Amino acid sequence: MSDSAAISIDPIAYRQILGQYPTGVCVITAIGEDGAPVAMVVGSFTSVSLSPPLVGFFPDKASSSWGKLRTSRHFCVNMLAASQEHVCRKLASKDPDKFCGTAHSLSDRGIPLLHDVVARIECDMHSVTDAGDHELVLGLVRSLEIVSDAPPLLFHKGRYGSFAEGSADMMRGATTII
Repeated sequence: MSDSAAISIDPIAYRQILGQYPTGVCVITAIGEDGAPVAMVVGSFTSVSLSPPLVGFFPDKASSSWGKLRTSRHFCVNMLAASQEHVCRKLASKDPDKFCGTAHSLSDRGIPLLHDVVARIECDMHSVTDAGDHELVLGLVRSLEIVSDAPPLLFHKGRYGSFAEGSADMMRGATTII
């Protein structure tokens, strides 16, 4: 295995090339140590394991939102709908009162749940592992629900967007011929 410190990759090229891959947009919500709701927008969410049910995301270590979320015992992954770009931008901002005007309620575990999202996954913090300038956060899934059948908000090549109308329907009837 080579020494990662010796690798030199142009950060602009890195971001441009990896930006070719579209990602879904999620908001991780929790209650901070001060009792206030906290939110962080992520495009690095993934399923990890079915047994036990684990999901993961990769926050930047330097993120002030991650600093507030990191000590939470529980969090919710809110999968944003295509119509929620404004919610994404508000919760990604440095606004000290991000939740003012953002439709949400609290779960039975006291976790902020965003309204009108595609789906929600409530988790217990399972583990946090070093991953370079980021961390890998695993959540043990405690509950999950589909909230709406709206298309998801996507991020691709530095822009927000969604599926073209009908593209998801075309896949429903697709068959694979070997």
